[in-house]
Amino acid sequence: MTDLRQARWHEPTLFEMSNTTKRGFTLPTIDPEVQSLVGDPLMMIPQKLQRTHVLSLPSLSEVEVVRHFTRLSQMSFGVDSGLYPLGSCTMKYNPKVNEKMANLDQACLLHPAQDETTIQGALELLYKLSQWLSEITGTSTVSLQPAAGAQGELAGVLIMRAHHKQKGELETRDEIIVPDTAHGTNPASAAMAGFKVVVVPTGDDGCVNFEALKSVVSHHTAGLMLTNPNTLGIFEAQIIEMTELVHEVGGLLYYDGANLNAILGKARAGDMGFDIVHINLHKTFSTPHGGGGPGSGPIGVMAELVQFLPIPQVEYDGKRFYLDYNRPQSIGKVMGFYGNFGVLVRAFTYILSMGPNYLVKASEIAVLNANYLAKKLSAIKGFDLPYGLGKSRKHECVISCSQLKQDTGIGAGQVGKRLMDYGIHAPTVYFPSIVDEALMIEPTETETIDELDRLVDIFTQISHEAYTNPKTILGAPYNAGTMLLDEVKASHPRTMCLNWRMSQKAKRIR
Repeated sequence: MTDLRQARWHEPTLFEMSNTTKRGFTLPTIDPEVQSLVGDPLMMIPQKLQRTHVLSLPSLSEVEVVRHFTRLSQMSFGVDSGLYPLGSCTMKYNPKVNEKMANLDQACLLHPAQDETTIQGALELLYKLSQWLSEITGTSTVSLQPAAGAQGELAGVLIMRAHHKQKGELETRDEIIVPDTAHGTNPASAAMAGFKVVVVPTGDDGCVNFEALKSVVSHHTAGLMLTNPNTLGIFEAQIIEMTELVHEVGGLLYYDGANLNAILGKARAGDMGFDIVHINLHKTFSTPHGGGGPGSGPIGVMAELVQFLPIPQVEYDGKRFYLDYNRPQSIGKVMGFYGNFGVLVRAFTYILSMGPNYLVKASEIAVLNANYLAKKLSAIKGFDLPYGLGKSRKHECVISCSQLKQDTGIGAGQVGKRLMDYGIHAPTVYFPSIVDEALMIEPTETETIDELDRLVDIFTQISHEAYTNPKTILGAPYNAGTMLLDEVKASHPRTMCLNWRMSQKAKRIR
């Protein structure tokens, strides 16, 4: 029996619903006495900023707009709807108190251009948060400016570049090493910063092949980018040897903080030998995640690299908090003002409410949940757990549907779609690429044993369906807000319609 979780409405766009006879608001007229004092309001707007045309906006009543977006929300799946085991993305339930704090007037009504004397509370929050994150990661100083993990990565690689340039070695050190299981943003960030990407393979134990790493480390090595535990959910057992190997040739170690939630209070990147660390606040520290944002990717560095951090940096002189722009060696700005403040407030609230003991507890439960699922799911017919056999996982596990595909023709993509009929969001599919028919599953610490057992039961049911009636799965999802999509057409640049103007153009072409 399937669990219908999503509504299915025939919902037109706001433009299609628009009618000029409808209106959801009216702007007040200007009081004649006020106008006599200030003159024509348009005169207060510089000529170059005034529009010369009428905006083509939809015209609807308030109730139509509210119902439209309510229906869209009922057709969407989110972490508040059900289990969202998207591997490596940490889609966990977010305590609503964090949202409440971020929506306080004192937080959401601030303007980033206000005088520093009027935002001392906000600056104090940023200052304390950066100190907490430094302690958590084992780094010297943290910048909160990057607005996403990928932007934190780029900032980190630019810092790596600035370091080698200062030492006069940039022309020689033109390579950055990444594992074959690295998130795609790792090699992208390295390439954007002007480095060549050198890929090292994973061994049968699920860790970086140390001998292969030794063969590519040289005086050309600018650094190694790594997440630990890695994408397979396995802790790199030779991490100290790896950091020593790279440091011996003058390279730097970059820590991708995507999987930081697995080791909070248990291990610190700085203690492992990493020089640069980014933290995904929108993952580990419980802020909104998904749909492209909002995000936050603070970056922490060891003492010798502090001079290169983005500007401004929040400082405290014993009397006041201020933004320090006087950093001549800085890589400059990577984000307007000081990052996504609302996300930082949420993360601050989360850390403050959890405290050190419960941050550790969160990691322990996340690891327990992941190992529970790894054992249960790999025992189901058609599914197995490749790499690192007998090793415990940390925050996530990667299950292979290779046997299921071989036996029934049902692969990871079809399993993910069928899960939606049971009120479960699909895990990450087909990643990492070294695992055939991969399902990367991360239950996080916020799921109960009842929900995990329900997921196991659903996987068991899907396995039964695949072996007895695979056509059932090939047509899934049946109970989602949107039926089975033509994935090729949906992702082709000629057919994607990301806004109203594009959809109108597409109609004219057809």
